[in-house]
Amino acid sequence: MATANPFSDPLRFERRVPECAIVIFGANGDLTKRKLLPALYRLAHDRRLPESFAIVGNSRTAMTDEAFRERMCDSVKQFSEDTEFDPALWDRFSRNIHYVAGDMNDPALYTALAAKAEATGQKNMLFYLSTQPSYYGTVVDGLGQAGLNRCEGGWRRIIVEKPFGHDLSSAHALNQHLQQVFPERETYRIDHYLGKETVQNIFGFRFGNGIFEPLWNRRYISQIQITAAESIGVEGRGAYYQEAGALRDMIQNHLLQVMATIAMEPSAVFESDAVRDERAKLLRSIRIMKPEDVPRYSVAGQYKGFREEEGVNPQAQTDTYAAATFYVDNWRWAGVPFFIRSGKKLPKRVTDIAIQFKAAPLALFGEGSGEPNTRPNLLILRIQPEEGISLRFLSKEPGEGMRLRPVSMDFNYGTSFGERSPSAYETLLMDAMQGDATLYTRQDMVEASWKVIQPILEDWGNRKFTFPNYEPGSWGPAEADAMLGRLGLKWRNS
Repeated sequence: MATANPFSDPLRFERRVPECAIVIFGANGDLTKRKLLPALYRLAHDRRLPESFAIVGNSRTAMTDEAFRERMCDSVKQFSEDTEFDPALWDRFSRNIHYVAGDMNDPALYTALAAKAEATGQKNMLFYLSTQPSYYGTVVDGLGQAGLNRCEGGWRRIIVEKPFGHDLSSAHALNQHLQQVFPERETYRIDHYLGKETVQNIFGFRFGNGIFEPLWNRRYISQIQITAAESIGVEGRGAYYQEAGALRDMIQNHLLQVMATIAMEPSAVFESDAVRDERAKLLRSIRIMKPEDVPRYSVAGQYKGFREEEGVNPQAQTDTYAAATFYVDNWRWAGVPFFIRSGKKLPKRVTDIAIQFKAAPLALFGEGSGEPNTRPNLLILRIQPEEGISLRFLSKEPGEGMRLRPVSMDFNYGTSFGERSPSAYETLLMDAMQGDATLYTRQDMVEASWKVIQPILEDWGNRKFTFPNYEPGSWGPAEADAMLGRLGLKWRNS
């Protein structure tokens, strides 16, 4: 009998996936090489996959099954950083790796895939769209016309990579298109951030500990900052990135989902629909900016040198940095600002959530006591590069007098548990094959997040910015500091 709450099941990461096959469109791309095949190999290494598990790759490049296996072998060796390569395991695993060359616009491709799928002997099948978003509709139509979207006595599911749409209207249109072939229960919109251990641990931290839940509201929390910083630039992806930008690429896709996880109400039960209902409810509660408020509550930036990147228009108005102030109009969070920022070419690679509590109501120790009220308590949830949690509070310094100094209690995921954490793609692929959609994004959540940033997109699209406006290695444009400065606040840059 299935456990209602997958996170309360001690065997969650011991269960094997059912007999099935995965078909990867765009199998010759970076995502497959760097993430998908290493994740699947690791699941095989941990004996989570059945012996009959099959992989069918597709791209336009002509190659044999054996040539594709050799490429994937090289990728597994290169990108499975924490898993020792086992030649005997690879020999068994790779026997069920197949390849079908073909253009996704060609109906003959789907006929060939149907034949290959039948040859694997698997009724259950997961389709992974690791392609350009412009091909999503084409692939779904091809699968439907070939009858690959249904199977008597088995299941068929589809995983869609980000970005899901380019704005609110395109996201809605894409969903209508997909729903004609794959209903919502069979559609899995992947967000690899939600598969990260620390993001999942937000659920456990919030709802498994009685000491924090009473404080998790506007009475005790003064602000929340969510930062996703990268020290690198676009790294050869300039042509793609100039069509997306930081607001679409990071805030809409990832960080609003992280915000929803931080701020959602507890669900009555920890089941997929119940959890996603609460995340969706939170996203719908975010105040939609009025056009006149957008310049005050959002900041666009572009690093010096972006326009010289390969494939980038010398006059590009693309945001490589985006920051915004959001408010949640509900009883728990009314009046608490949520500051979200993401950017490239910043001082370091870090993704974290900083929850700042209100200062003590009285400066009890008076002058000369150090910093009693200027350094409030801070709870930091670190998502990457090191996963963990820090709690900062004030403590008396040794010696005479009552001088206070900030100190931290730190929890590190790796050292505390002494075991390897599964990668985000391992977790998410396992969940999709087991039919657990808890960590996947539902369509109403996608559209709610687009509604939040739509006024910003429209304002920025009608405005000409003086770009570039920040130096590589800095924390972004001065306007981002001014956005918080108007509230008497600062970004946490330590």
